[in-house]
Amino acid sequence: MRRWILSATLLVGLCAAASAQQVEVEEFTLDNGMTFLLVPRQDQPNIIAAGWLAKVGSVDERPGITGLAHFFEHMMFKGTTTIGTRDAEADKRFTQRQQEVHEQLMALQHGVQFERWKRGEIDDPWNPRNDTPEMAKLRAELKSLMDEHGAEIVTNEFDRVYTTMGASGMNAFTSYDLTFYFINVPSNRFELWAWMESDRLYDSVFREFYTERDVVHEERRLRVEATPTGRLDEQFDAMFWVSSPYKWPVIGWPSDITSYTREQAEEFYATYYVPNNLVGVVVGDFEPSEVREQITRYFSRLKPGPTPPPVVTSEMPSLAEKRMYGECDCQPQIRIRYHAVPFMHADSYPLSVMSEILNGRTGRLYRAMVEGDEVASSASAGVDARKYAGAFEFRAETKGDATPQDIEKVWARVLAELQENPVTDRELQKVKNQIAADSYRRLQSNFFLLVQLGYFEGLGSWEELNEGPRRLQEVTAEDIQRVANTYFDRSNRSVAVYTRREGTTIDPMLAAIPAEMRPMVQQQLAQIAAVNDPAALREGLNRMRSMPASQLPPEYAPVMEYIAKKIEERIAELEDAE
Repeated sequence: MRRWILSATLLVGLCAAASAQQVEVEEFTLDNGMTFLLVPRQDQPNIIAAGWLAKVGSVDERPGITGLAHFFEHMMFKGTTTIGTRDAEADKRFTQRQQEVHEQLMALQHGVQFERWKRGEIDDPWNPRNDTPEMAKLRAELKSLMDEHGAEIVTNEFDRVYTTMGASGMNAFTSYDLTFYFINVPSNRFELWAWMESDRLYDSVFREFYTERDVVHEERRLRVEATPTGRLDEQFDAMFWVSSPYKWPVIGWPSDITSYTREQAEEFYATYYVPNNLVGVVVGDFEPSEVREQITRYFSRLKPGPTPPPVVTSEMPSLAEKRMYGECDCQPQIRIRYHAVPFMHADSYPLSVMSEILNGRTGRLYRAMVEGDEVASSASAGVDARKYAGAFEFRAETKGDATPQDIEKVWARVLAELQENPVTDRELQKVKNQIAADSYRRLQSNFFLLVQLGYFEGLGSWEELNEGPRRLQEVTAEDIQRVANTYFDRSNRSVAVYTRREGTTIDPMLAAIPAEMRPMVQQQLAQIAAVNDPAALREGLNRMRSMPASQLPPEYAPVMEYIAKKIEERIAELEDAE
């Protein structure tokens, strides 16, 4: 009994801490408009998590340049006139010549090839197998130029400069609303970060522009086309969003990726990568006065530009339910998505708490679908609150002989219960305790604090880090019942039903992996299939097996076991071929 009292006291304390959560952030802005968020703390001695974000994502694109924000994520690692090349002048000449050849190729692509396609002479205007002789010659010349250019390039030099100085974890991501670049650096190397990051913003040369498009195409193949539901999910997004630019994928449509020009890229960069649209974030062991001085010295050289244009196209109200049916090499599943609210909207908080009431092994979905009616092997719900709009989605995968339609009936019953009856005080408090504990844990790491600050600032305001937990704790049972009745109407939703393609079977080991983790596993499998060196695969396998089991959450055990099995099969396949 005493142990229970201590636990309850701790949970009450956590809820109070979440309500009063106050991360002290020093915010200052340079004369050129670039804002910085500084959080000095000594939790991890001698380490600084540093990054910067551009307030630009796929929502800021248009048809013809979809995926360009993500493409810039790749471009920003290619270096400057001083980093990444052995000969800056030769580098410039190769880049110019590639641009000229590509322009000639695209003129034929958009002219001759599309006319041939419209007349029915070819089945795909983008497939190189349908090239005219002139196009084939230009494509070969472009490939030759890219290969020759490669001899002048110092591959990954930007990363190497950092790692030789003790930095680690350099990476970036692009979302619908922002692009974020980050790294961990030793405290005594912060000036290196200030110089490196300001230099690539001041002097980026977009090296390997046409080569990198091929890399993005391969990334798209691995992430989308090689996964069981990737292309269906893209089509579901395009169906759900009617007018909003959230309707196209962050990685872009294939024909747009192929068609980018340097002029388009330079215009996009000049519009969105201006200091008044950038935010730096620094978290860790540092002296604020020293960091402010170094930031000012290096980042002040960036020239401000006009305020980037806002996104003006809003999502049209949904008037009728939309449905799509698709087949895949997967377990039958269903997705039901409702239009909801954007980031920091007052209703986003009760919707978030509602999703927590539904989720988890003690949540309503698991009790009703997995344990109760036994129609689902997994079920989850979540809020996706973006800068300009939002959604709430329920998804589940069938179990045994159940169908997606069986799951849909149970979802209707679960939803009706939330609409008709307030959640109990006990259930609500349990969820709030979990939210408070999760919020507390997310503050322990410099890196995760950095990501939260940057992400929230990109969507609206970093202050949501402090305000959000309080607003979540203030949610009432009446709030949840109200939003359940406000947004969850059939006319406000889109439904995707995926059934198993006839003749396909599901690997039992893959079926044992939670549904939400399978896209990641499929990407890993595609990468394993692309490796042709048994020694490299064996080295990776040994690293996996040397990892202590205690370092992994229990749900990752079947993932690691399955990937190890696939690596062994690939090694055997390659050795048999030899």
